Amino acid sequence: MNKPLFCSLFLLIAFFLNAQTKSSYQSLDPKNPITFTGKTISYQGKTITLGPKAFFIDAQFSKEQLAKYPYVFNSINDAVKQLSNGTETAPMSLYIAPNVYWIDNPDDPEIRKPEGNGTVPYALNIKCDWLRFFGLTNNPENVVIAANRGQTIGAVGNFTLFKISGEGTNAENITFGNYCNVDLNFPLKPELNRVKRATAIVQAQLIHCDGDKILARNCRFISRLNLCPFTGGKRVLFDRCHFESTDDALCGTAVYLNSTLDFYNSKPFYWTKGTGAAFLNCKIHSFTKGNQFFTKANGQLAVIDTKFTGENPIYLGWNDNLPLTTRNYQYWVSLNNNPVLIENKNPESTIDMSNLEVLNAYRFNFKGKTIYNTYNLLAGNDDWDPMNIKNIVLAAEKEQQQKFRFLPTQLLIETSLKTLETQKDKALLKASAFRFGNYEVQPEKINWSVAAQDKAIIELKPSANSNECEIIPNLLNGDSRNVIITAKTASGLEAAVVIKISPPKLESPVFTEAPHFAKINNGILNVQYKINTDFKDQTIINYYRCTDNKGGNPIEIAVSRDNIPLTEYPLTIADSSYYIMATLAPKNNRSDAGKTIKIVTQKAISAKEITANKNTLITNFKNSSTKDQLEIIPGFWTFSPFDKEDINNSNLKDAWYFGEGFDGAANQFGLLPTGRSARLLYTPVKGNYTDITFNLQLTPFKTAGQGFSVAHMYMDILIKWDAKTNSGYALRLIRTTKHHDAVDCILLEYQNGISSEISNAVTTHAFNGRCNISLEVKNNHLTAALSNKPTDSLTANNQQETILSALIKPSIWGGFGIFYNGGSQTMLNEIQTSWK
Repeated sequence: MNKPLFCSLFLLIAFFLNAQTKSSYQSLDPKNPITFTGKTISYQGKTITLGPKAFFIDAQFSKEQLAKYPYVFNSINDAVKQLSNGTETAPMSLYIAPNVYWIDNPDDPEIRKPEGNGTVPYALNIKCDWLRFFGLTNNPENVVIAANRGQTIGAVGNFTLFKISGEGTNAENITFGNYCNVDLNFPLKPELNRVKRATAIVQAQLIHCDGDKILARNCRFISRLNLCPFTGGKRVLFDRCHFESTDDALCGTAVYLNSTLDFYNSKPFYWTKGTGAAFLNCKIHSFTKGNQFFTKANGQLAVIDTKFTGENPIYLGWNDNLPLTTRNYQYWVSLNNNPVLIENKNPESTIDMSNLEVLNAYRFNFKGKTIYNTYNLLAGNDDWDPMNIKNIVLAAEKEQQQKFRFLPTQLLIETSLKTLETQKDKALLKASAFRFGNYEVQPEKINWSVAAQDKAIIELKPSANSNECEIIPNLLNGDSRNVIITAKTASGLEAAVVIKISPPKLESPVFTEAPHFAKINNGILNVQYKINTDFKDQTIINYYRCTDNKGGNPIEIAVSRDNIPLTEYPLTIADSSYYIMATLAPKNNRSDAGKTIKIVTQKAISAKEITANKNTLITNFKNSSTKDQLEIIPGFWTFSPFDKEDINNSNLKDAWYFGEGFDGAANQFGLLPTGRSARLLYTPVKGNYTDITFNLQLTPFKTAGQGFSVAHMYMDILIKWDAKTNSGYALRLIRTTKHHDAVDCILLEYQNGISSEISNAVTTHAFNGRCNISLEVKNNHLTAALSNKPTDSLTANNQQETILSALIKPSIWGGFGIFYNGGSQTMLNEIQTSWK
């Protein structure tokens, strides 16, 4: 063959094959065409040469096609196996074509578990510096990186899409979604749509990271509970991103710029860390009813030029249990187009930055435009400038003769002591200022102050440079007081600390009339005494049942609380045949407790001295002893850990305590489990018990109706119980994977500690707010009822009043109690029990 003719033919064939390669590839998104040659991709006028730091990923590629091209993949998982560290100027880039990329197989029935000794199951663990995810689209909905598992739904633990270890992670034009509780809709290719795995909302997370300089642009982060978008990053910027979440969801160290957020519950942050999080020119839509807070566990926030809208009337607040020291910042915030002060019920917690220089740290005006000062917020000590506005900031400084760089956003106070006794203690307060990202700087001059009503009881002595302030208490009389000390700078930064001030402590009083029992009157055992004090008597009096008049084998049964002496003890049938001992430690409101004295009844309590109804027990636990009492003794409460292996663990606290609740039980006092689980049993005095009624008022800390921390956690309310054999009956309230705002109720029979169901499960919303639960056994018929006030959240299939019933075996057992294994706490407000 003629050589020139052969060469021409060869070139023609090569050209044809190359053209065929180009023409055979087509992106799912024709509006954003991608040209693929095998060695390069071209997108929006830019040609990218594929190589060790530039991979092209499209799920459409077949295995045969992938075999031809070393830097082309059809899954992110396979691409990750070939990653190498990038640099800030030359990142490790993943160019991702429109499609849905499942990081974890959604059809695999195997339950995901944490690896090794970990607590979090991850779909993919990535270790790479300067990793870049780049979606080849203008619409981030077209490039979806997905998983669909969550706590107890396809996983053990809070299932998380990615764990990324490395500096400088960057994402653009991507949707990161955990579709455990959210439907995946993919209009480009509807056959890739996928219905949520479950309607019950559980912890279904996206990205944990541990690096600095984390950037996401034009991205979507979709889940509900525990969203976790790049949670753990030091400096994180979200530019033009969208978020959908319920609680415990957002990154607490991030700047949210020009972003939109949908809040489906009241606490989108668990907390913010250090200098916290900032919202700049964001739009936030709340689907919450009632209160829309930001955090569950506090932390600093700044909200600037942000518009809230709400489906329902809402109150905007920082936290539902707001510390007195909270100081957050806002500027030009609106709710449904009306100006609003966040936390207007506690206005001292919010610094309105209008006309304050501190606003320059977040925004300023230059040449008729609003400049959001991300350079000041994110520059750190290495000049990071992800929005490329440094030159604008420098020009504005020069023209306006103002400082727009290195401006602090946080003022904190450290104290050497939090409780001060007059004429004995002093405290040194130190103020520290921080730039965003936790970079400490020298603070401006500090102005230290207290409220006018506290000036007479405390002296402030600022140091020469004002950074420190000595606190000298001067409260000479009365009760201890909490004093708020505030530090302010001229620019508008503010911090506060609470110091408890007490008058000089006096010597403990002594008894001038020896403690003794008065004659039992109307079933009341009364302790009488006198102490040598002109101050408020706070003598600590506790009661015990003993087996002799020497105080042998004492078991604590009642205690003083709230500094109120418990001088009266109402006798019950359970006291019959026991000796009652009282211990008294003399104290007033100006002293510590003195030497404890004990007194014991000389005779055992007789049934004739008891007037209380022997077939009834009513308590709100206000003065009940809550010390662990592990024995099963007729007439006694048993307070113990839930797990048997914890019973002999001396390092654990008592399983129960009487105290104040929070969240759903805020501003209430009652009996609470100390940890995630506990047992509470009552064994009545010996007798044959046929019928029993057990009424319980309780308040879950959870507010949505789900009751407990995660699915399969529960509380058993026991009736007709024999504590020695762990046998009887129970009403179980259990969180399931069916609902995120309800629990299932079911009746159980226990035989020697093993439970079996004796009724069908019923789903209820009654386990929310103050819940009334009634269990009754009459003629061997067990009935359980739950009720609560109706709420707007009810659905047609879930009623607020729930009734279950079952026939049971006859027994003479009369015990009752609680097996609590719920994680999140529930307060026991009151118990009423009657026997026949």
